[in-house]
Amino acid sequence: MINHMKKVFITGASSGIGEYLAYAYAKQGYFVGLASRREDRLKNVASKCFEYGSDAKVYPLDVLDGDACQKAIQDFIELPGRVDSVFANAGIGNPDKLSSGRSNAMNQILSVNILGVTNVVMPFIPHFKEQKSGKIAVISSVASFRGLAHHSAYSGSKAAVRNISQGWGIALHKYGISVTAVCPGFIKSEMTANNDFPMPFLMDTDLAADKIIQAVNKKKKVFIFPWQWKVFMVPIMKYAPDWIVRKLGM
Repeated sequence: MINHMKKVFITGASSGIGEYLAYAYAKQGYFVGLASRREDRLKNVASKCFEYGSDAKVYPLDVLDGDACQKAIQDFIELPGRVDSVFANAGIGNPDKLSSGRSNAMNQILSVNILGVTNVVMPFIPHFKEQKSGKIAVISSVASFRGLAHHSAYSGSKAAVRNISQGWGIALHKYGISVTAVCPGFIKSEMTANNDFPMPFLMDTDLAADKIIQAVNKKKKVFIFPWQWKVFMVPIMKYAPDWIVRKLGM
């Protein structure tokens, strides 16, 4: 195995933003830890990382299994090289199913999107404190700035992890650890491919990955993109009365 100087660990790495983050880091020579439930897809991503001249290790992982996360991350930490960054990217974005009379759908979203972050980030923190450096990136969403009709579990979960990451950033700053809450708009992925509603400012996944890495390297606390969302859409979402939000179909 190649002894890379830097390593990055990415959850939700089998598709979408996670997959393209892996490729971007592989092109820079990082050793990439790839985590997801879909082992076959992870192996394909790993093969592409090898083609880009880097090395990778596949971790078939359910982020809701805290013990499995701890074990996989300990293995990754012990591999040759220095852990540079961790991306808590795994998440789901299904509707609330408000008329079902059951909480199952919402609870699944809340669990994966919140506990899937804490289960992955927490095992890295003692190591980052020991090495006095480390970059943590939590994938939130522009949806975190407003409770969305029929997607309130998703928007609520993304608000939770944005606030959690900001608290972590304050607590861990003195140890040389940065924490970035990444709040993307619509990015081309499996999650958005099934959307049957307008997706303004839809961004290609490879471009999104590059922008995320730049923001994390700059140690931004909150990164909202594309810029149109930061300048126009998020202020509307935060401050507009409900009747305007209903008109906009949010």
